[in-house]
Amino acid sequence: MESPPTGPLLADVARRESFGSQNSQTAREFIDSQIRLEADAREVLPYSFDSCTHELGPLRQNLFACLTCNPPPSSPDDDYTAAAVCYSCSIACHGEHTLVELFNKRNFVCDCGTTRMPSTSPCTLREDPNTGRKGVHSQEAAPGNKYNHNFRNQFCGCGEKYDPHQEKGTMFQCLGLGSVETGGCGEDWWHPECLIGLPRDWYKNLPSKKSAPFGEDGTVEGAVDGLDENGETPLPPGFPAEEDFQQLICYKCIESTPWLKRYAGTPGFLPPVFRNGGIEKPAHAIPEEPATVETTKQEDNSKKRKADDDEPAQEEPLAKRTKEDGAPAKDPEPSTLITIKEDDPSPNSSTITAQTPTTDSSKPKHTSLPSTTPEASFSLFLLENFHDRLCRCAECFPKLAPFPQLREEEETYEPPLSDDGNGAGAGSTGTGSLLERGEAALSNVDRVRAIEGAMIYNHLRDKVKDFLKPFAESGQAVSAEDIKGYFEKLRGDEQGIKDAAGRASAMGDGGGDTDGDNRREQNGY
Repeated sequence: MESPPTGPLLADVARRESFGSQNSQTAREFIDSQIRLEADAREVLPYSFDSCTHELGPLRQNLFACLTCNPPPSSPDDDYTAAAVCYSCSIACHGEHTLVELFNKRNFVCDCGTTRMPSTSPCTLREDPNTGRKGVHSQEAAPGNKYNHNFRNQFCGCGEKYDPHQEKGTMFQCLGLGSVETGGCGEDWWHPECLIGLPRDWYKNLPSKKSAPFGEDGTVEGAVDGLDENGETPLPPGFPAEEDFQQLICYKCIESTPWLKRYAGTPGFLPPVFRNGGIEKPAHAIPEEPATVETTKQEDNSKKRKADDDEPAQEEPLAKRTKEDGAPAKDPEPSTLITIKEDDPSPNSSTITAQTPTTDSSKPKHTSLPSTTPEASFSLFLLENFHDRLCRCAECFPKLAPFPQLREEEETYEPPLSDDGNGAGAGSTGTGSLLERGEAALSNVDRVRAIEGAMIYNHLRDKVKDFLKPFAESGQAVSAEDIKGYFEKLRGDEQGIKDAAGRASAMGDGGGDTDGDNRREQNGY
């Protein structure tokens, strides 16, 4: 879980580095490098960020907590005003702040520009209703927003701070059936070991699988105990394999919605994964005996998820922080039971009959659920089609109604994609060409100043184009001294501008010294 780029955008950082690494370049090389840098920036920030989602109301959206505007207190018992901002505001309004990416939270309205944020950090994307100018602060915050310790950069039941540079392994986000106020977790992110009662460093006692990690100089640094071949923390014993489930409901949310306990181990749901021990193991081993037809069939069913190697690659669950992509596990269809009638002691007279479980469609689904549930606290792991397995009869639907995430798959809001930079309209800051980005910035000032600024800007742009054109046509390099002298003359010597452009043309025709010139090179222009 990484925060978005802070400070200047990637293109601006790379542009400064490119100027510092070479003293001069042709105008064409500069334009080409600018296009490449802007393309790189769009890969990092693919969505436009010129519109706050506040006006759209409650959404399931990607959120960021700003630790600069809302620094957590030193003591967890101290009062703290949690807040989060949308993707656009995280860049446009808090781009130089310390941010924590919270990923998706449902039914949330952006807090930027509200009373939950300091008035010194207004929302620059929304207009003040009183003045009509960009920049809003101290508006009433949405009362329906729910917060948990994630907004302090604390995650999981262990409350550990998340450091993307130090964290190893996978964390899983709970479907979030309960808020902190109702006893749930509020869509928290969990370490697998914390869900089953193991310490965070449980893997350090395992033999190392990564026996020879190499340093930057190519030397072996030593073994990393317990880590897998990729240097990641393996899943602990007693925790389901990642490809075996699609969603997770943590033990806190299960306790806040106890009616769901009866679904554990039924079609669409894995068996309970206990808070103290994980998946329950058989109480005693199965005695070895000659295999019968029935026994063989049951063993095949129990290994189905591990043995289906011929099926296409499956996707990883959606709510997992992993580095690879893949498909959710399929819900196994009811198996055909094969029984042996032993009325006749002779094996040859045994009659084998196939019985397919029958379901009475007139009966509600909950009537086929177990009548008792485990007393111990456990988490519930859901398969891809779990929505269809939940009973929706007149008795059960009132329990299901408050949880739309259980009734159907959720949609997550995504901002519109950024412009491609081909001049198809003014984009947000960081999109479009360098010139278009300056024009887009004028949208943040009032109309009179914007018009005046646009006129001055366009006038300057035309003059700079005229200056660079001869260099681009001739392939002559533009040095820092050329640009410095040009702007000195631009401030008061119109004839000097024409002279500078003329000299560039003359050098392109062979009038200049091709082996060397009198430019004074300087770094960091």
